[in-house]
Amino acid sequence: MTTTKPLAGIRVLELGSFIAAPFAARLFGDFGADVIKVERPQGGDELRDWRKTRGSTSMMFRTIARNKRSVTLDLRTPEGQEAVRRIAATCDVVIENFRPGTLERWGIGPEELKAANPDLIVVRISGYGQTGPYKDRAGFGSSAEAFAGLRFLTGEPDRPAGRAAASMGDTVAGLYGAIGALMLLFERASGRDIATRSVVDVGLYEGVFSLLESLVPDYDAYGMVRTRTGGRLPGVVPTGSYECGDGLEVVIGGNSASVFARLMHAVGRPDLAEDESLRQTEARSAREEELNGIISAWTGARTLEQALDALEDAGVPAAPVYDAPSIAEDRHYLARGMVQTHDVVIDGDPEPVRFPGVVPIIEGSEGSVRWLGPELGQHSHEVLTEVAGYDEAEVARISGVAAVQEPHQPAGARAGLGA
Repeated sequence: MTTTKPLAGIRVLELGSFIAAPFAARLFGDFGADVIKVERPQGGDELRDWRKTRGSTSMMFRTIARNKRSVTLDLRTPEGQEAVRRIAATCDVVIENFRPGTLERWGIGPEELKAANPDLIVVRISGYGQTGPYKDRAGFGSSAEAFAGLRFLTGEPDRPAGRAAASMGDTVAGLYGAIGALMLLFERASGRDIATRSVVDVGLYEGVFSLLESLVPDYDAYGMVRTRTGGRLPGVVPTGSYECGDGLEVVIGGNSASVFARLMHAVGRPDLAEDESLRQTEARSAREEELNGIISAWTGARTLEQALDALEDAGVPAAPVYDAPSIAEDRHYLARGMVQTHDVVIDGDPEPVRFPGVVPIIEGSEGSVRWLGPELGQHSHEVLTEVAGYDEAEVARISGVAAVQEPHQPAGARAGLGA
């Protein structure tokens, strides 16, 4: 059954590279928007080369640039800038992640773009935002995570600051950028005039900082400075990763009074489950070492599967510590369409590759992976003629490269895994 996706009819222009702006634009593409991605003619988005060991284009680019049309333009030239203005005149949203002031120097800042399209919404993602004393600093997700306080909290207490092996700062900023654009689209659809307040300004560090809960309030109210604690969550006991007898790990969250009681019954300590003093978070925190020792002894005497079965029966939140192969084969991921297999041309021939699915699931209006990240300039001709209104003779000169003739990247997911 064919359904109309929630963002069908919306057009987004992506003037971004790497992760933050492209991640925001991907959310629009997943739910039916026409996303036009502008890339430099020589090499395109550098994400094409990230974590790549085979072929010409990384799986990271195929993932983040899915459902987008690739157009090559040199934004440093008058021709490229004019093409951007012409495309933006047909768009609802522009998403960019250049350093503040860059688009203005090129004559394609919000004022210039909105001159021909007053209803245009512009999402600007940068390291430190468009204002403030640090606005001109270069900023990647790594520096944002450090500046926001996340790196200080990540890792083991006796080692240098750690990090997640993914660009969390960029993706969180992308989420906030997309949310901001959607709020303004909703406001515009309700009939309100947004012409004078249609710029969404997101600093990479701000998205990360917003996730750190009461980090600063705890400092002011209690003099508490949270530090690195490895797999433990300070003041929230018991919770963490516990090794099982087969060497695999299970993460257990027993950090509410009712769940704690169920957990203690499951590990054979009904006395602690009935101990009224342990109903309070502070009391459990004071006995953290004792409680973790009891749980570790219990998990250590069981395989991961045995531990998970017992915890599920007891109604205790728990999950295995998964790696990529485990995720790719898990029946729940597959049932929910969170892992989808697509054929990808890597070294000349199509190969099946598993990719992440679309979030969120909206019954009756599901998003889909219509195609993976495209070849460089694959859609230059159609966009510049059909959207920007250029004639055939102008296209090659404006785009900087001829339309790339690469093996077709199939769009559909393989049977049984959803699209």
